[in-house]
Amino acid sequence: MTALTGRVALVTGANRGLGAAFVAELLERGAAKVYAAARRPETVAVTDPRVVPLELDVTDADSIRRAAEAAPDVTVLVNNAGIGVNQSLVTGDLEQIHREFDTNFWGPVFVTRAFAPAIAGNGGGAIVNMHSALSWYAIGSYSATKAALWSASNSTRVELAPQGIQVVGVHVGYVDTEMAANADGYKVPPAQVVTEALDAVAAGDAEAIVGETAQRVKSVLHEDVRALYPQLAK
Repeated sequence: MTALTGRVALVTGANRGLGAAFVAELLERGAAKVYAAARRPETVAVTDPRVVPLELDVTDADSIRRAAEAAPDVTVLVNNAGIGVNQSLVTGDLEQIHREFDTNFWGPVFVTRAFAPAIAGNGGGAIVNMHSALSWYAIGSYSATKAALWSASNSTRVELAPQGIQVVGVHVGYVDTEMAANADGYKVPPAQVVTEALDAVAAGDAEAIVGETAQRVKSVLHEDVRALYPQLAK
C-alpha cells in the first residue's frame, strides 16, 4: 500500500495523453513534486509549480542515467511511455519491431533498473507499468511487447517487494488518446485509467484491470487457448 500524499513521482511520456493525465491526477492526490519526463521536455505544459519537466528518452541509456541523477528523490515511478507500430512477427518490418520492443519493453525495464535503488533508498514506494489488454490477447508485435512487460512486472514485483517497492500492472483496452485515434470501438477515458491505476497503488494491489475489454479478456485466461482465439477451432 502506497499513499500518494507528499510523494515525489516521475511519469514517462508525460507531455500528452495518458502521461499528462497521470501528472494531473498525482497532483490532485497531493504529490509534493512530479517529474514530467519526455524526450522534449519543452512540450510539457506546466500549470503547477510542483511539475518539473525532465528530459528522458526511454530508449537511450545515457538519457535514463542523467534523469536518474537529476531526480534522486523519486518514490513513485509511472512507466507510461509507449508506441504502437504493431507489425506481423512473421512478415513485419524488423526495424519497427525492434523500435517497439526498445520503447515498450526495454524502456520500462531500464528505467526501473535506474530508479529502483533510489526508491528503495527513499524508504520504498511504487512502480506503475502500463500493460494492455493485449498483454493477454495477441495480435502482433505490440501485444508481444506488452506480454513481455507483463512478465517483467511479475518478476520485478517479487524481487522488489522486500525493498518496500510495490509494482502495479495496469491492463486496459483502447484508451481515448492520440495513440488510439484510428481504432474502432469503445475507448476508455484517460481519467478513468489513471484513477483506477492510482487507486490500485493506494490500496496495495498488484494490478488494475480497467474497463470491460480488459476484464473480459482476463476472465477467460484460465480456459483453453481457443476461448481467446476461436479461429483456431477445428
